Amino acid sequence: MESQTQKKLLLAVDGSEEALYAVRYVSKLAPFHQMKIVLFNVFSGIPESYRDLAKDPLFARSAREVEAWEMQKRKGIQEYMDKAQLILLRSGLSQDAVTINIHNRKKGIARDIIQEAKDNYSCVVVGRKGMSTYKEIVVGSVATKIIEKLAFLPVLMIGRIPLDENILIALDSSENAMRAVEYVATTLGGFDFNITLLNVIRGVRYFQPEFPDLFLPKVQMEAAEKEISSVFDKAKRCLTDAGFKSNQITTKIISDAYSRSEAIVQEARAGDYGTIVLGRRGLSRVKEFFMGRVSKKVIQTIRNRAVWVVT
Repeated sequence: MESQTQKKLLLAVDGSEEALYAVRYVSKLAPFHQMKIVLFNVFSGIPESYRDLAKDPLFARSAREVEAWEMQKRKGIQEYMDKAQLILLRSGLSQDAVTINIHNRKKGIARDIIQEAKDNYSCVVVGRKGMSTYKEIVVGSVATKIIEKLAFLPVLMIGRIPLDENILIALDSSENAMRAVEYVATTLGGFDFNITLLNVIRGVRYFQPEFPDLFLPKVQMEAAEKEISSVFDKAKRCLTDAGFKSNQITTKIISDAYSRSEAIVQEARAGDYGTIVLGRRGLSRVKEFFMGRVSKKVIQTIRNRAVWVVT
């Protein structure tokens, strides 16, 4: 099995302040200090078609101006990458543990990041962008594409709230949810983090005949709580086997909820959790284009916090 020191983390940054929050988050997470970290930027320079056009004497002057712009832009991103690297180095990471990769854009920013992620990485970390003044949708277009289409690795989307020791894992009885627990166990086990295992059960008073598979009849509520109790036990064993102490793990069931995603978000805010962990898909039979309904809504709704989506 691959050792922790051999793992690589892909930290995709775009030159924004939001991406630096992701860098700082990684710098403060002790388990990541045991990984190789690649600071990855997709650089959009002059298209090759323009370079061909610039060979025409009629376009020589404008070509020189555009090339000067590109050089200045590349210099700016290099300075930004050096700044990001310095944040990591000052946190205690060694020089050879942090690599800068300024990658010339090929297919597109999101697609190039996803392609890079196939090179034996253990997870991908991105920042949030694109705050709306009308709705709490804080995910930028590139981050949205990554979170939806990168289905073969955990994706950690980082907000502005700093890392703390409290982690909220939302789970049901699906295999994907248990893989989220296993990822937390292997990544954070043995460190000083407090884990809350949260399950949300939808209530019968919100029953709608057109969506019968999304709601539990009242007579089954107790059975659902009994079932999740066994899931909690399995999750706790997984965490303690990885080095967590029993007093670092708590469980909570929210019953009679109108919306699972809203209940998760409310709990994260009320409990002041800096990090939420979700499985990419749950038990819902309603098919999404790329990911589960609950995970997708939590990502779109939660403001500022880190959300880990585990596949």
